[in-house]
Amino acid sequence: MTSRHLPARRFAGDRLVIASHNKGKIPEIAALLQGRVPRLTSAAEQGVPEPEETGDSFIANAELKARFVAAATGLPTLADDSGIAVSGLGGAPGIYSARWAETPDGTGRDFGHAMEQVRLRLGDNPDRTARFVCALSLCWPDGHCETVEGEIRGTLVWPGRGTKGFGYDPIFVPDGHGRTFGEMDPAEKHAMSHRADAFRKLVARCFEGG
Repeated sequence: MTSRHLPARRFAGDRLVIASHNKGKIPEIAALLQGRVPRLTSAAEQGVPEPEETGDSFIANAELKARFVAAATGLPTLADDSGIAVSGLGGAPGIYSARWAETPDGTGRDFGHAMEQVRLRLGDNPDRTARFVCALSLCWPDGHCETVEGEIRGTLVWPGRGTKGFGYDPIFVPDGHGRTFGEMDPAEKHAMSHRADAFRKLVARCFEGG
């Protein structure tokens, strides 16, 4: 079950699985959790495959991944699902943000291709607003989940600027700033990002207090 309206379940264990095969995510998540979990491991290290993401929202996909890995490992599991939602495209690419980056020949992902797809599909639409979204779901082996969602709003620009970020960062200027995420130092970006927003909510809900 998901308990967004019931008292939160606090994380009280000493081991947490990250539902990811991305080696870069564990140190990033460890930094965001600020030492609140003694031991972090990953689905890849546990030999658990990534499930097919069949949800219709960021929250649904995050919960699906966290539940799958928690059931397979018998350990509390944290999963995230994130992407960019463009207002002028009705919220697309949304949960399909990574798929939009798949190259036409199917050999990999190219976010330059993805950003060009956004530009072409927007065409002359003057609405360039967008938001980055991150859903985080912490699930236990009994099926209980605590799920939060963070976001940051901004405006899209072309051509893209900066090489410090990844994904859609070069075309996204957060509200109140003049530089794209691709132009910002990682520490500056991470302090305000959709993922940081989601982690602040998750830490307050499941890792702080009694």
